[in-house]
Amino acid sequence: MWAPFDQALALLWGADPGLLQVLALSLSVSGTAALLASLLGLPLAAWLALAPGRRRAWVLLLNTALALPSVLVGLGVYLLLSRSGPLGGWGLLFTPWAMILAQTMLVLPVVAALARARLVEGLEEGGEQLRSLGASPWLAALLMLVHLRRALLVILLSAFGRAIAEVGAVMVVGGNIEGFTRVMTTSIALETSKGDLPRAIALGLLLLLLVGLLNALSAWLQQVFARPGKPLELAL
Repeated sequence: MWAPFDQALALLWGADPGLLQVLALSLSVSGTAALLASLLGLPLAAWLALAPGRRRAWVLLLNTALALPSVLVGLGVYLLLSRSGPLGGWGLLFTPWAMILAQTMLVLPVVAALARARLVEGLEEGGEQLRSLGASPWLAALLMLVHLRRALLVILLSAFGRAIAEVGAVMVVGGNIEGFTRVMTTSIALETSKGDLPRAIALGLLLLLLVGLLNALSAWLQQVFARPGKPLELAL
């Protein structure tokens, strides 16, 4: 019963090249997706926060997107990048770039929704003071984002954790090609179906360790940066 676990630990202890390659690609794809989602999500969060009363429908749509199944996001990106799709000529399907695009679309609502909530709260507290000093609404939002940069770091960690732990979207658009588009989650699914339990367990332990470290870092940052009596309510 314990033999697969012993073999999995041996793979980890021996720094198996296959495991390291999968780990490196996972970190690269999910890290890039989280960064792109932040670059797109923060301006969207500011736009929604500046006129919350007039943009309730957009906020509702954003909150709905938080619950989108990852396979549905993968299907949308697949249709976009397929040969008959509008971006089919770019040849991105079944490449890491397709996986980055899918994960970006998946975590973009996470970044935008969490950042909007923090920005609305911040503008309610300090926005009037910034505007009284002559700041335009967009400048006030920008300055508030800079002020909330520590909370935004927690949001970025949340986006990265959401991206690296998902399997459906990258499976659909990446094709799970060995040495090219195979990441930890898709590799776990494949190795389990093949009956290679030691490798699947080793990858699962790596993923569990990584997500655990992200949660621990997120919790530590919230404790360090939260204001007394008003902790940040952000978690993976």
